[in-house]
Amino acid sequence: MNLGRAEREATTTEAATPRSGLAQGSPAQRGAVRAYVALGANLGDPAAQFGRAAWALAELAPVVGRSKLYSGPAVGGPSGQPPYLNAVVALDARAYVGREAELLAELLEVEHDLGRVRRERWGPRVLDLDLLSVGGSVVQGPRLRLPHPRLEERAFVLAPLLDLDPEWRHPLSGRRAADALARLPATLGPNPSAW
Repeated sequence: MNLGRAEREATTTEAATPRSGLAQGSPAQRGAVRAYVALGANLGDPAAQFGRAAWALAELAPVVGRSKLYSGPAVGGPSGQPPYLNAVVALDARAYVGREAELLAELLEVEHDLGRVRRERWGPRVLDLDLLSVGGSVVQGPRLRLPHPRLEERAFVLAPLLDLDPEWRHPLSGRRAADALARLPATLGPNPSAW
């Protein structure tokens, strides 16, 4: 994978990677297939790392939306971790329908290329990319489960997902993301950092 653009500073144009929202209405209105990828980090400069990740993701598929940034405490893992920065990116995923496992493998490669070293489960990290969903695909494999099995339990994923698709519904439960978020404790807030 060519990550030349991923190594550049994260100065993008609105057309290349919109700062928030989707380019032309909601995915449901356009009949598009969207992959939602959660980004999280609590080491180094997470906002700059997210910018580099957005460039790398654009090498895989067109980036059609980027949520606002959110800050919150670490969930699970070792105690004493610094707070996390979180966001969600929307990709035009038509090319990955039926190839969701390939997209996951490419996300793991981007993590590695941008410095992720897996030392302990839910430990501090410079970048975490989680594949949340690909359209309405339901995948129940040994290495990939879609939608992400803990998506409805994580405010740090639901809040930025709602920035991109306020009407998103879980393909299995049918629950709206907004309803799932309303049931969770308020543990995060917007972060003014730019990316």
